[in-house]
Amino acid sequence: MDLANMNDLFQQDAVMQMIGAKLTVSGHRSASVSLTVKENHTQGHGTCHGAIIFAIADSAFAIACNSEQSAVGQHCNISYIKPGKIGDTLTATAIFKAPSGRSEIYDITISNQHNEIIAEFRGISRLVTKQK
Repeated sequence: MDLANMNDLFQQDAVMQMIGAKLTVSGHRSASVSLTVKENHTQGHGTCHGAIIFAIADSAFAIACNSEQSAVGQHCNISYIKPGKIGDTLTATAIFKAPSGRSEIYDITISNQHNEIIAEFRGISRLVTKQK
């Protein structure tokens, strides 16, 4: 998939549209997705829900790993480091780390507007061929 189609891929992501995330960068095996935390993004402790943080990281991962050819997520994990607060702008930045056969490894750092790391996400993608 060429880079011009990355914005279309993001716009077709209903979850990203629903939560108000924005694709801020799409490049060769890289991407950034941002979101300003609002009250409807919070959990019972009043901080950003982990699922929201995971979702923007997963979206940046998806855009980055689809920048050259079609891929799907095969495995991922996330470590939450500090809370996102209402009013914070969280940015998930995905970078390519290494190929591994038909798979690729990406690291995604989620930080706030003060460049404080909120979470670290690692994704393993699987290259797929189009079905006839």
